[in-house]
Amino acid sequence: MISYVTIGHDDLDKAMAFYDPVLAALGCERKWDKDGWAGYGSTANPDAPGVMLAKPADGNAARAGNGIMVGLHAPTPAHVDAFHAAALAAGGTCEGAPGPRPQYGSPNYYLAYVRDPVGNKLAAFCTTYQPAE
Repeated sequence: MISYVTIGHDDLDKAMAFYDPVLAALGCERKWDKDGWAGYGSTANPDAPGVMLAKPADGNAARAGNGIMVGLHAPTPAHVDAFHAAALAAGGTCEGAPGPRPQYGSPNYYLAYVRDPVGNKLAAFCTTYQPAE
């Protein structure tokens, strides 16, 4: 159902410096950047939904939405861990360390939450976590 998600920025170079390593940790790469926009997509599945960065069309400063979060699929817990580490290394902040979240309805649910430098909340999650017996 979702084709892409657009995330606002105030400085494309700074935004790409954050999103390049963070999305690479999940198997995505920047496909293009032009005229204040950048587009990211899966390296393995060109038909997968993408992430785009853009300056707000109204000309106001980019700001995080209240209650809005972008959830990004990760194949494994190791990818979730790499996403979280890349986000913190690139200037993001932790909103929830990587780990299992069985309280969300499955013992296999594993995720991490971060905020980008603008304050947008992102999650990386997988359902391949195997709890220790």
